[in-house]
Amino acid sequence: MIRVLDLLRLRDEQFPVTRECVYLSHASVGPLTRRATARMAEMAGNTSRSGERLWQERMDEAERVRGLAARMLGARAPHEVAFVENTSTALSMVAEGLDWRPGDNVVGATLEFPSNVYPWMGLAARGVEYRQAEERDGRIDPEELLSLIDGRTRMLVLSWVQYASGFRSDLARLGKACRERGVLFVVDIIQGLGALALDVEREYVDVAAASSHKWLLGPEGVALLYVSDRVIDRLRPVRAGWRSMRDPFQWIEYDLTWNEGARRFESGTLNVYGIAALGGSLEILLEVGAGEIETRVLALTDLAARGLADLGMAVVSSRRRGETSSIVTAVPAGRTAWDLVRELGERNVVVAARAGRLRIAPHFYNTAEEIERCLEEVGTLL
Repeated sequence: MIRVLDLLRLRDEQFPVTRECVYLSHASVGPLTRRATARMAEMAGNTSRSGERLWQERMDEAERVRGLAARMLGARAPHEVAFVENTSTALSMVAEGLDWRPGDNVVGATLEFPSNVYPWMGLAARGVEYRQAEERDGRIDPEELLSLIDGRTRMLVLSWVQYASGFRSDLARLGKACRERGVLFVVDIIQGLGALALDVEREYVDVAAASSHKWLLGPEGVALLYVSDRVIDRLRPVRAGWRSMRDPFQWIEYDLTWNEGARRFESGTLNVYGIAALGGSLEILLEVGAGEIETRVLALTDLAARGLADLGMAVVSSRRRGETSSIVTAVPAGRTAWDLVRELGERNVVVAARAGRLRIAPHFYNTAEEIERCLEEVGTLL
């Protein structure tokens, strides 16, 4: 386990946001680490001075970061990871890439973030039904999800952690059931990756997507798309370019042979500056360790949930074992969540409001004292 002194040193060295405010909104946008900022600036500076002369070094760095991302995901090999622009792009490519037939269906849940809704709604024009299990008492019942699967179900699409409740689904249970039925298990992992330990192999995940700007503490405009080698041939790339080909440097004799693994979903020039920044933050997350990070954030959200309940707020987030996450949401009595967010912001406590709920989302570098400060300020506003 990371020692308290090591945590405080890392917090002081890498998170300048802690000097500005109590920042508890990582489910919205996570602050860049100093290392991420430095990596981006260094690469930009090198390009400013050298133009294309260091192009190969930039490509080498992107491949190094791909390897770090594969470690974070638990992927079997780096080529199962692609860099794309954002979660919406990743999931849209997955939705458009399957060979759908009229009468097929896809199963998901209500109250998902729009990135994990619109791609599946858009399939209606092809005669594909979008079935959704209801959120009830802040939970998505796994049995209800599985009951919606039938012989025409092609995908189960779900957020690992729900953005408006913090509910964490049991990926292994759902993924195993999907594997047994030949259904693709597609997971939006943006609200978990970086805060909770994940192993896509152990948890039977076929496809996963996450932007880097939340719990991965990376920049906006960079995302990871994981596609397992087991299912790569079931998804057709819907964008094509020089990087998506097996020989990306064959610019005269055109050969439409897709690149290895998930790399085929990278159609053109990469955002190497954003990828470099992501690499800096991934290094820190891997150095601390996913298990240690999860233990810390769950302790902090437990503290927040108890404190919000003591203040008379209705805690929406499930507190059942295995269903807690790095997000806690609660409904205030007599105040709107948006008003509380605005007034807390005026006191330099940064939280968010989603679906009428106050949302607290701490990361591993936050402290119990910051949670208590937030609760104290909430108490004065109720």
